Amino acid sequence: MNESEILVNTIISAVQDKKGKRIVKSDLTFIGDTICSYLVVCEGNTPTQVSAIADAIEEKVNQQWSIKPIGKEGVNNSLWVVIDYGDVMAHVFVPDAREFYDLDNFWEDARRTEIPDEW
Repeated sequence: MNESEILVNTIISAVQDKKGKRIVKSDLTFIGDTICSYLVVCEGNTPTQVSAIADAIEEKVNQQWSIKPIGKEGVNNSLWVVIDYGDVMAHVFVPDAREFYDLDNFWEDARRTEIPDEW
């Protein structure tokens, strides 16, 4: 397992800690010209939960890896928050925004892994 995959697992763990749901890991490593190697997409029920999930990701990654994201967008309304760690990007949506933007199907050639909800 490489560092990016371990980072992905840290992000997934943080999402699960805050009861995020419908977690999907997309492996883009074999697709040319992508913005990153891995995407983690998940959702929270409300903007408040989306914000809490995004904060948990940032905190857990910083605690375990001592790194901060390159960028974090969407925190003002928390309908869709993206956290950029360079090779790994995390997207946290409310359900309506996730359905509208359909990021899960944008990279159709990606190797997708659906992570079962833990609760």
